[in-house]
Amino acid sequence: MIKQQLDREQVPFWFDPLCPWAWVTSRWLLEVEQVRPVHADWRLMSLAHLNLIQRNGEGLSDEYRDLMEKAWGPVRVCAAAAEHAGRDVLGPLYTAIGTRCHNQQRRDDPTVITEALAEVGLPATLAAAASSEKFDQLIRDSHDEAFNEVGLDVGTPVLRIGGTALFGPVIRRTPRGDAAGLLWDGLVLVAGTEGFFELKRSRDRSVKPRFD
Repeated sequence: MIKQQLDREQVPFWFDPLCPWAWVTSRWLLEVEQVRPVHADWRLMSLAHLNLIQRNGEGLSDEYRDLMEKAWGPVRVCAAAAEHAGRDVLGPLYTAIGTRCHNQQRRDDPTVITEALAEVGLPATLAAAASSEKFDQLIRDSHDEAFNEVGLDVGTPVLRIGGTALFGPVIRRTPRGDAAGLLWDGLVLVAGTEGFFELKRSRDRSVKPRFD
C-alpha cells in the first residue's frame, strides 16, 4: 500500500474540519484517487487562526465570530492526533469528524470528537486538546505553508498541484467517477499554465453545500 501511494502524485490538501466547503472538496479528491494516479496528503489549516488572528476579526458577524471560536477545537484535536500517531492519521480522523459534523449535521454535538477518535483507534484523552493551545504552533506552521503562498484573501480548501498552490475548487456537490477525474484534469491544466493567477466567480450566498 505504501509503495502504491509513493508511485502516485502526492497532493497536499489543507483543511479545517469544520468547513463544509472543504469537506465537499475533500470527498472529491478521494474520488479522484480512484480514477487518477494521485494520493491526498492531508494537512491542517485553521479558519479560526485565519479569521480571528491574521485578519484581526474584521468584518465578522457575531454569529460567525462565535463559530470561529468553536473552530479551534476540532483542528486542535487533529493536530494532537497527528503528534500522537503521525500525519497519516489525519485522513481517517478527518473523515470520522467530517461525516459526523457535515453528513450527520452534528456540528454542535460535543460527542463528535470522542466518537471520531474512537473510530480511528485513538485515545479519548486527545479530546482535551480542543481547549488547549499546546498544539497551536504545529497548526500555524502547517497553515502558513499554504497561506504564505496563496495569500490571506482566500480560505479553505487549499491544495497544491504540480508545485502550484490553489484555493479551491469550491464545489457545491462532490463529482463522482469520470466527472471527478475531468475536474482534476482541468485543474492540472490551469496549475501548469505559466503565469496563471486567478479564476473565480461570485458565489450566491444562499447556495449551500450538499453532502450526498
